[in-house]
Amino acid sequence: MPETAKSRAASLAHLRSGDFAKGDPIPLPLTMASIFHSPGDATGYDQYGRFSNPTWHAVEHMLGHLEDAQCVAFPSGMAAISAAFFSLVKSGDRILLPSDGYHTTRALAERFLKPLGVAYDVRATSSMLDGGFAGYRMIFVETPSNPRLDICDIAAVAKAAHEQGAVLVVDNTTMTPFGQRPLDLGADIVVSADTKAINGHSDVLFGHVASRNPDIVARVRDWRETAGGIPGPFEAWLVHRGLETLEVRFDRMCSSAETIARRLKGHRSVSGLRFPGLEGDASNNLARAQMERFGFLISFELASEEKAEDFINNCALIESATSFGGVHSSAERRSKRGDAVPPGFVRLAIGCEPVEELWQAIETSLDRLGD
Repeated sequence: MPETAKSRAASLAHLRSGDFAKGDPIPLPLTMASIFHSPGDATGYDQYGRFSNPTWHAVEHMLGHLEDAQCVAFPSGMAAISAAFFSLVKSGDRILLPSDGYHTTRALAERFLKPLGVAYDVRATSSMLDGGFAGYRMIFVETPSNPRLDICDIAAVAKAAHEQGAVLVVDNTTMTPFGQRPLDLGADIVVSADTKAINGHSDVLFGHVASRNPDIVARVRDWRETAGGIPGPFEAWLVHRGLETLEVRFDRMCSSAETIARRLKGHRSVSGLRFPGLEGDASNNLARAQMERFGFLISFELASEEKAEDFINNCALIESATSFGGVHSSAERRSKRGDAVPPGFVRLAIGCEPVEELWQAIETSLDRLGD
């Protein structure tokens, strides 16, 4: 981990301590309030629960510390993505989306943006630079892509997008600010589903938008306040708690994923293995240049739908679940969610279990499949 990341990690849990008075609680208090005492001119103070909340402030402070940017919190990752679109694009604009990223982002464009006059095109993540960006208002990328784990060059995309006057949005859900820093690479906006690794306990939906452009942040905040897509204070409190352990969880998950990916490469039942940290992976060289860690997601194919289901359902240390990033290792056969992948395609999300025990459970389940 670079020294700057270590510094961010070390200070993350102590951000509030500079304002402590004697007797203050060290853990973040939960403020459950829809109204606040606000006599006279209350500018700069909490007034109403749709505008602000002290628990939001605390979690946005932590997220901003990690992103080195201003952050706006939302009640889900899709709420954050929606805010980026609806606050910045208008009728007549054209946007570019990844054809192989999270399918709900494309569904949002098709069902809601397109009827409002916002056109969109799709392009594969690995060839995002092909064809240029002339005529686009916004470029949206997800790298590594979910679920195939392809990568695009964020710095090169940012440069090309800016030359055409476009805004670059990067979905950094799979990597967190400890694994990849799109704003440092030239992106204008980061969106993240903090439901996943940032919270890390699979018990809350959350998301955020981050930017170093004050105008973008103001427009996103205005969208949140006006449209009402606000996070609950209890959810914010849970994410604040999860953030305090993010670095140690993410380190464990990424390190275990590197070990397990190398072992999966040699297993006779596994084909089509993808993991950015593997030597020989199509994304490895670029991943080494722009990522601080290789992440905790691994994808591969088994011979059939039945074998994929058998592997997932009979592995003692894998939960069959559609999300990822929690302390439990989980897996899913992604074709049943509508992704354009083979029936036996598996997305494996490595959790926080001890790596040797986890590998033994994975190997045992794979070995039972036979040839």
